[in-house]
Amino acid sequence: MTNNLVVYNTLSRKKEPFEPLNPPFVGMYVCGPTVYSDVHLGNCRTFVSFDLIYRYLTHLKYKVRYVRNITDAGHLEGDRDEGDDKFSKKARLEQIEPMEIVQRYTIGFHDVMRVFNTLPPNIEPTATGHIAEQIEMVKEILANDFAYEVNGTVYFDVEKYSKEHNYTILTNRNIDELIANSRDLGGQDEKKGRLDFALWIKAKPEHIMRWPSPWGWGFPGWHIECSAMSSKYLGDSFDIHGGGMDLAATHHTNEIAQSKACNHKEPAKYWLHTNMLTVNGTRMSKSAGNGFLPHELFTGNHPLLTRGFSPMTVRFFMLQAHYRSTLDFSNEALEASDKGFKRLMNACALLPKLKVSDKSDFDIQQIAQRCYDAMNDDFNSPVAIAELFEAARIINSVHDGKGGITQSDLDALNSLVNDFIYGVLGLKAETAQTDEIGPLIDFVINLRLQARASKDYATSDRIRNGLLELGIQLKDNKEGTSWSKL
Repeated sequence: MTNNLVVYNTLSRKKEPFEPLNPPFVGMYVCGPTVYSDVHLGNCRTFVSFDLIYRYLTHLKYKVRYVRNITDAGHLEGDRDEGDDKFSKKARLEQIEPMEIVQRYTIGFHDVMRVFNTLPPNIEPTATGHIAEQIEMVKEILANDFAYEVNGTVYFDVEKYSKEHNYTILTNRNIDELIANSRDLGGQDEKKGRLDFALWIKAKPEHIMRWPSPWGWGFPGWHIECSAMSSKYLGDSFDIHGGGMDLAATHHTNEIAQSKACNHKEPAKYWLHTNMLTVNGTRMSKSAGNGFLPHELFTGNHPLLTRGFSPMTVRFFMLQAHYRSTLDFSNEALEASDKGFKRLMNACALLPKLKVSDKSDFDIQQIAQRCYDAMNDDFNSPVAIAELFEAARIINSVHDGKGGITQSDLDALNSLVNDFIYGVLGLKAETAQTDEIGPLIDFVINLRLQARASKDYATSDRIRNGLLELGIQLKDNKEGTSWSKL
């Protein structure tokens, strides 16, 4: 398969051929979670999307260094350096150390990522583990005259930077309008300009998470950590920077400005952003009361859910929408994904049972090529999944004796399933219950076969219909009777 991968670059606002800076090596940085609370589904959608991207790049034989940070310090409640530090506030409420908060929710985040079957990043740096690098970067920005210090706090000078560089290059917004629409400083703010943001923040006496610096005791601003850590592990310029689209206007805009002010280079060649989540057409948020956590989605313990859905069903549901499109949660959509996922997995389970013929009635290579075409088009997983359902149809047809397949095409079909369903999409069969109830179902099937042999069709039908009500579907063919979970 030839590599014709194109990606949508937020920076250029168009699709571009993917041409790494130093092939076959690819550097990818993704903004990770702020670990002061349980990871929400919007975060999960972003990390599942970049897991797909990471898996596909690896499948294309790129040597990917995937870096995803943990924000465990410096994130204030407001993006414009307002409010309390999120970790300190949570720690005060629970009367524990801030790092206990960090530890609890970092473990919880990793647990959720494992449940969603995401691959871990190659490097997962923390903000608190890279204070020295952030201080050095602030010093360099000051030396380049793009920042200023006031009473122990260092601010980035957006107005001065904008005279030499395009501050809004990522979003293409009008900077004059941004200034006009931002909050008036009111004479009490230390900043020179309305859009200026903190690189280093002076710590109040009661602030626990603090470190010594050339400007006194304090802690880093939220934006500087990603610039410092991405450049440390991927270089001053690297291939992909990713995150949720909500980060583009402020966090990623400021990252670009900091990096260029320090290193005089564009930090990333391609900027990739995932879209938002909605619930029944309304944006998901805690304030709207329509947000739910992963464990609530799995258990169904939420007033908006009719029942729980398995982690693989939710992952499949997420991948059925393109990562740049809005993803709308509804019970109806989740039910449809549940049925689709099971149909795909049931077909995969039949692969070892297929018998080969002298000729094939299907073109497996063509389906595989269409899967590559879809994924090469900005990681278009919905189209790839549609092609994989065609592969599932072929599996079922061959199994039911409605078509033949040669050994070489069967090998190609196995490769397609392993490469795309299990590999690129990261799906896996949820077989724990199947292993436990398998002997029982086989026993019931034998009772049905005995009833049919005795021409007791009423009992045979009752067994079939009873199993169907329990979510077990029987399928009769010339080889006997097989079963699958709906």
